[in-house]
Amino acid sequence: MALNERLAALSAAGVSIWLDDLSRERLTSGNLQELITDKSVVGVTTNPTIFAAALANGEAYDAQVRELKQRGASVDDVVREVTVTDVREACDVFRSTWEASGGVDGRVSLEVSPLLARDTEATLAEALDIWKAVDRPNLLVKIPATQEGLPAIVSALAEGVSVNVTLIFSVERYRDVMTAYMEGLERAAANGQNLGGIASVASFFVSRVDSEIDKRLDKIGTDEALALRGKAGIANSRLAYAAFEETFQGTRWAQLTAQGAKAQRPLWASTGVKNPDYSDTMYVTELTVADTVNTMPEKTLLSFADHGEVEGDKVTGTAAQAQEVFDALERVGVDLTDVFLTVEDEGVDKFEKSWQELLDTVQGQLAAADRS
Repeated sequence: MALNERLAALSAAGVSIWLDDLSRERLTSGNLQELITDKSVVGVTTNPTIFAAALANGEAYDAQVRELKQRGASVDDVVREVTVTDVREACDVFRSTWEASGGVDGRVSLEVSPLLARDTEATLAEALDIWKAVDRPNLLVKIPATQEGLPAIVSALAEGVSVNVTLIFSVERYRDVMTAYMEGLERAAANGQNLGGIASVASFFVSRVDSEIDKRLDKIGTDEALALRGKAGIANSRLAYAAFEETFQGTRWAQLTAQGAKAQRPLWASTGVKNPDYSDTMYVTELTVADTVNTMPEKTLLSFADHGEVEGDKVTGTAAQAQEVFDALERVGVDLTDVFLTVEDEGVDKFEKSWQELLDTVQGQLAAADRS
């Protein structure tokens, strides 16, 4: 197949296209390599739901699960072995991308257990374990941006671990994340770490903000409120990008860049459109801007490949307009502080449920191995 021109144009606009999916089948069939070659994909993100779906479909994991069962592995052991194996192999597939981009792209993310999201020390311990287990320089360990996660992020970075900070919903929390990144780099430098080898992205969630705010706007029901549906997620992300531009400049950042540090890029996450009334590529087209990552479910990736449009930089210089949207939301009665508390709590809860789903799936695989 030939290189998809729409996705190539998005890449040329400075957007790193990452796939929000991974499976053993993608690796063994050559599908992941095809997406790199034909669809301009330069990275992968994973989560427990993705792995649960991969394990539940087909027989790609059966041999490894049977072997682990014979060794007396627990459910947690199997989850770790299976996910580390896939991520390590994906890192190897992306190794040339990582090298060609100077370590910016070619990244694969693996998440700490969401059950630890409110436990700083346990999160840090697992992050370090994952980093050692995968043993690839283009890994990103996913750590949630909860209040308890922030100090774990600082400490992981200080140990030279590259981090994908996930579950960011508000600009206020995003600023905390960027501060944690710089503090982590400063501690890493003090520890003698090579800052040029440390990478990070900040996963800023988009569609979940719209889903929560749209629900509240529907309940308010006025014409002014209903006219604001589908606007908050993009406005929130544009304000986040303005905060990114503001933060990564000045004396503190200049001192870090002099030591080889790279900026922590915003990563637009949750970019699959949940409302069928909206354009299925809106969270890609409307958030096109250089120095960002857009991690897409395959459905969104293929939709953009088919009919997505690159309309130039849609983010730089839009902060004032984005703030107007937020001002209007407050005028009609949307409690934005409560919105962001709600979506963060729901985000952690959903990740915990997806982790349990993964554990249950593995338990079923182990039971099937007993019967085979």
